[in-house]
Amino acid sequence: MEAFFSSTLAVAIAEIGDKTQLLALFLAARFAQKSAIVSGIFVATLLNHFVSAVLGVWIAEWVAPETMKWIVGLSFIAVGLWLLLPDKNDESGGKWLRYGAFGATLILFFLAEVGDKTQIATVLLAAKYQSMFWVVVGSTLGLMLASVPVVYLGEILMKKIPVATVRIIACVLFCILGLLTLMGGGISLG
Repeated sequence: MEAFFSSTLAVAIAEIGDKTQLLALFLAARFAQKSAIVSGIFVATLLNHFVSAVLGVWIAEWVAPETMKWIVGLSFIAVGLWLLLPDKNDESGGKWLRYGAFGATLILFFLAEVGDKTQIATVLLAAKYQSMFWVVVGSTLGLMLASVPVVYLGEILMKKIPVATVRIIACVLFCILGLLTLMGGGISLG
């Protein structure tokens, strides 16, 4: 269950102010079908994070535990520092909008998550915990917790959430995960 809780918390915090959260706001402003947007976010995230977790578990199986500890620990710290950099909001999604609320959301969210901080975090969490199921469930829930309120409450929430503060908190969380991993005895393979 540690994998589930760590994944949920890490991804939910990292997602606040992320480009996909801004994408959710954009889609909610564009389409009236909020449940279709939420469904698209869920399916895209589930697919993306499943592939990420498979990759993380696979990497951990082929890399020695001590080496994996250093890779994962330093990567968590790198992701934490990366969170301090604001995302570029260059995702207009114009050509995908013709697919409707669900289709546009599915495609745009999947593409936006490729190489995103939360995707990389999912790979790292799966490598660390060797629990693909709980990491996928937790990271998907974390992304949904950060994105669904934006779909329904969008502009009100974006004005009240201090994005810079959230970025700092997320950075600290990932750096702590990195340090705890580095101080631990290695990555559990069982």
